[in-house]
Amino acid sequence: MSDAALITPIQAAVRAQPKALGPLQVRDLTLRFGETTVLDDLALDLGTSGCTMIMGSNGAGKSLLLKLLHGLMQPTSGRINWGSQAPCEVTARQALVFQKPVLLRRSVAANIDFVLKSRGKDKARRHRLLDHVGLSHKADQPARLLSGGEAQRLALARALATDPEVLFLDEPTASLDPASVLAIESIVNEARSRGVRIVFVTHDVGQARRIADDVVFLHRGRVAEHSAAADFFPEPQSEAARNYLNGRIVV
Repeated sequence: MSDAALITPIQAAVRAQPKALGPLQVRDLTLRFGETTVLDDLALDLGTSGCTMIMGSNGAGKSLLLKLLHGLMQPTSGRINWGSQAPCEVTARQALVFQKPVLLRRSVAANIDFVLKSRGKDKARRHRLLDHVGLSHKADQPARLLSGGEAQRLALARALATDPEVLFLDEPTASLDPASVLAIESIVNEARSRGVRIVFVTHDVGQARRIADDVVFLHRGRVAEHSAAADFFPEPQSEAARNYLNGRIVV
């Protein structure tokens, strides 16, 4: 009998499981557009759990870094690894929610069904997802009629429908009212409590204080500071971060 024939169903299932995402390691990461360098020789290490806030002034490169980490863009030079895996190898195990949600011109329920079907997941999960984000009562309504906060909650439900190991959020609460902001933060906190790794771009210092475990502060396309949130907010080590937190804009 061959060795393959001796493999039990449990062993086969274990072998079929994708390798867990390891810690993030960024080295010598540079991104240029023509002669302009927008991210310059970044080095960064993130663990496998918690919520990392990426902060910095406009033009610091926050959203571009997020897209590089997710594999939507390729750097000019340098490397990004999740453990031993490159972003292109793990994109399907990550989800990204933008500041302005891009929804299908279908019903709220159909937006979730589309993702569940594309990932081969049970459509019965749709009700639980919509209930989790407070949109069950609008399941049959066209998604285009949702308010800004509701649309963002639907975008989050759709992202969570993929069972991501990493959830990237690019200013998901910008321009939302305070109640909607807190609703989004509650969903994010719940996902973190279930072990989803959160990487979150924000300009909202109050929001970062509420939910960040650590903060990456970018300045002029470089990592000016990376520290635990408990250390960053009371005593930032970089002048750029101190100016930012004190409301002084330095470009």
